[in-house]
Amino acid sequence: MYQQMIFVNLPVNNLDASKKFFTELGYSINPQFSDEKAASVVISDTIVAMLLTKPFYSTFTKKEIADATTTSEVLICLSAESREKVDELVDRAIAVGGTASGETQDHGFMYGRSFDDPDGHTWEVVWMDPAAIQG
Repeated sequence: MYQQMIFVNLPVNNLDASKKFFTELGYSINPQFSDEKAASVVISDTIVAMLLTKPFYSTFTKKEIADATTTSEVLICLSAESREKVDELVDRAIAVGGTASGETQDHGFMYGRSFDDPDGHTWEVVWMDPAAIQG
């Protein structure tokens, strides 16, 4: 059965530094879709973050590239299997060069924290109680 995928394309200032950051979070780089202009970061079987140098990114759009450290264009949200996994990923991101972003959100049935990657893109990590999702 076909599973739709999402490819999040992000402009980065330093491709090597961005690759290092995401591999230190535990994600892998798919060499088949990576070169000196881009890196394919495998988040899951259906989620891929494409890290693109700014000159390469600009070949896909006529719009000005936002400075993610001062302008918000998108919030990327990843699910986590538990509250502990939320904390693990966000704490690891901060330890390897990311910065905490926003306040911890704890609504009982939903728990989330956020970090900014080295280029300023905001990544939210959220756990939701499966019972709350189902019903």
